Amino acid sequence: MTEHGGIEVPAFTPGSYVRDRGFALAAFVVCLAGVAFMLPVLGVSGHGTLLVADFITLCALTAGIVDYRRKAAWYRELASLTASLRRASAFASLVGEPEFLEGRIAYAAGAATGQLSAREVDGLAADEEAYRRYIELWIHEIKTPIAAMRLMLAAGPTVESGKLARELERVESQVDQALYYARSTSLTQDYAIREVNVADACREACKRNVRFLVERGCTPAFDIPEGLTVLADEPWLVFMLGQLAANAAKYDATTLTFAAWEEEAGTPRGRTVLEVRDDGCGIPAKDVPRVFERGFTGEVGRAHGSATGMGLYLVASLCAAMGLHVGLASEEGAGTRVILTFPHDRTRKELAESR
Repeated sequence: MTEHGGIEVPAFTPGSYVRDRGFALAAFVVCLAGVAFMLPVLGVSGHGTLLVADFITLCALTAGIVDYRRKAAWYRELASLTASLRRASAFASLVGEPEFLEGRIAYAAGAATGQLSAREVDGLAADEEAYRRYIELWIHEIKTPIAAMRLMLAAGPTVESGKLARELERVESQVDQALYYARSTSLTQDYAIREVNVADACREACKRNVRFLVERGCTPAFDIPEGLTVLADEPWLVFMLGQLAANAAKYDATTLTFAAWEEEAGTPRGRTVLEVRDDGCGIPAKDVPRVFERGFTGEVGRAHGSATGMGLYLVASLCAAMGLHVGLASEEGAGTRVILTFPHDRTRKELAESR
C-alpha cells in the first residue's frame, strides 16, 4: 500500500495480481482437473494426459505473466505520477493511455475527472475574481465619502474634529487593509518591483498613521541612510510598514525605531535588512510561531480586544509575493522586532517588468 494525498493506493504486485484473479485461478484448476479426468476415459495414456495438462498449464502461466507485465508497467507509472501530481487537470497529459481494457477505462475516468476539476477550478477562479473586483470597487467608492468627510473636518474645525479625524484615519486604515487583502488573494496580482527609497517609505507609513501614533504616545525614530534603496513595490511596502507601525502603537509601544543596513553587498547573497523595532508589550513565546497565520490574534490580541489577526498575515503574504523574507522576534514585556530582508538580485525587477 502507498498513500497519495491521504488515500491508500493498493500496490500492483505479483501477489496482489494473483489474489485479484482468485476466481479465475480456481476455475482453471477445476477445468484442468476435468481434463485430467476425461482424457483417460477417452483412451489417452497417462503420459499423454500429463503432457496435455502441462501444455495447458504452461499456456495459462505464459498468458498470465505477459498480462501481468504489461499492466504492471502502466500501473506503476500511474502510481508514481499520481504521487507527484499537483493538478487533476494535468492527469491526461502526464499519464499515457494503456492498451488493455481496464487501463483504458481507468484512464478515461481519470481524464474526465481532470476536465471536470479544471472546469470547477475555472469557475471558482472566476467567482473569486468577480468578488475581488467587487471589493476593489466598493473600496474605491467608499474612499469618496471618506475624502469628503476630511474636507468637512478641515473646513469647520470643532472641539470634536480631532477625535473624528482619528476615527476616520482608522476607518481608512481598515479600508486599505481590505483592499490589500483582496489583492493578495488574486491570481494576477497588481504590483511592480521598482527601486524604493527606504527612508521615504518608512516616513510615509508613519505619516499615514500619525494621528494614531500621537494618540497612543508612540514616537517613531529613523536610523536609515538617506540614499538607501531596495527593490519592492512602493505602495505595498508603505502599506506593510504602516501595519507594523500601527501594531506597535496598538500594543503599548512608546518608541518605534526603523533601522536599515546592507549585508554582503556586491555578492550573490547581497541583501538589505530593514528592522522595525518597538518597546511594546511583546508577544508570548508560545504565540510567536503563529503570528503570521491568517486570523490569529493570540493572547495579547485578545487582551487588547481590537485585533483582527490580519495585519501580520498580510505583511507575510505581500512579502512572499515580492520575493522578500520576513521574520519576527519578540519577548513578552520587552518589545518586538520585525525583520524584512530585501535581496539585491535584480532578477525580481526584470521579471516584474516583463509581465
